[in-house]
This record gives sequence, C-alpha cells and structure tokens, in this order.
Amino acid sequence: MDYTDKTCKEFVECVGAKTPIPGGGSVAALVGALGASLSTMVAAHTIGKKKFIAVEVEMQKNIDEIYKLQNDLLKLVQKDIDNFEPLSQLYKRRAKTPEEKAQLEEEKQKALYDACVVPMEIIKKCGRAIELAQEFATKGNKVIIADSGSSAVLCKAAMQAASFNIYINTNMMKDKDLAKKINGECTARIVYYGALADAVFGYTTNTLINTVIETGNNI
Repeated sequence: MDYTDKTCKEFVECVGAKTPIPGGGSVAALVGALGASLSTMVAAHTIGKKKFIAVEVEMQKNIDEIYKLQNDLLKLVQKDIDNFEPLSQLYKRRAKTPEEKAQLEEEKQKALYDACVVPMEIIKKCGRAIELAQEFATKGNKVIIADSGSSAVLCKAAMQAASFNIYINTNMMKDKDLAKKINGECTARIVYYGALADAVFGYTTNTLINTVIETGNNI
C-alpha cells in the first residue's frame, strides 16, 4: 500500500491512528514536499514574464531542480514507512535462547541504522529546497513572495521533525561512534539550513511589510 495514494483526510487519519506507521518521518517528508511545491509555483509564475527575463535561464534550471526535489520528497513518504516497518516488527519479536537474543539484537542494530537513512535524505533535500526558496524569494516574482517564504519555513519544520527520527534511533545504537557521526551531520545541517530558512523568512517579512507590490499582470 502506497500511503501517498490516499486522500489528505485518509492520510491524516492514518497518522493519528494507534499504529507505528505512518509516523514522524513520513509526515516530515510530506511537509517537505509541500514546501518545495510552493517554490515550484513561484518559479512557474516567474518564468515567461518580461519583467524577469534577465533570470529566465536561471529560473528554468531552478524550477527543474525544485520540481525533482518535490517528487523525491513525496517518494520518501512511503520509503520512510518501508524502512521503519522492519524495525517495528523486530520490537515485537521474542527471542528464547541466547543465540536468538544475539541475532535479534544484531538485526535491531542494523534496522536502527536503516531507520536513519530516510530522515537524513529528507534533511538533505529540504536543505537544498531552502536554498532554492531563497533564490525564488530574492529573484522571483514578488507578487507571490509569501510562498517562497512559506516554502523555506515548511522545509525547515520538515528538517527539524526528521531530525527527531534520527536522534531517537541513534540513541539506541550500541556503536556510539557511528551514532555520534550521524548525529553530528544531522545537527550541522539543521543549524545551517535552519538559519538560512530564518533569513528567508526575515527577508520575505520585510519585503511584504515595507514594499508596495504591484500585481498588475505579473500573476
């Protein structure tokens, strides 16, 4: 079952149900996809406008990339479910002999690492989406600059939510050096791109408050 084929209402109900999936990782991926889609819309309303002819080539390249990020993040909704489910099943399994216990623990450790893979991908792709949101906010159609700002804000939230899914799994890893390495990369990306998203938010807010935006035929 691909959860992205469900209606919005069905997906929300599944998230709120007493089941381990879909969980925070899938929700983060979906929020990231929605954030990226707002930038896609801004790009679409920039390309083809005479006022923005100077950035036409750049915007076309950016819209191709943000559209791919949007689709990649949407795919990660289901991929997070597929990666987490084996770990969920392992926690239900009971071992009787010392050998079985050792085997179960080994499988759990591998599954914990696998459960970090998708959240890290979400963080990486949302980070890039924030960079593009900045491009669209500063160079794109100002009539819908609010959507560029919203894109950055949503992608930041998606990154932060995804990070929890990393920290909770690394917390249970026995290989503390590996856990520290994963946590370090995660935290570094959250700090850097979180600050960038805040800058986009500030720029967007300042523009909306202090600039007279002429709509006319720009949208």
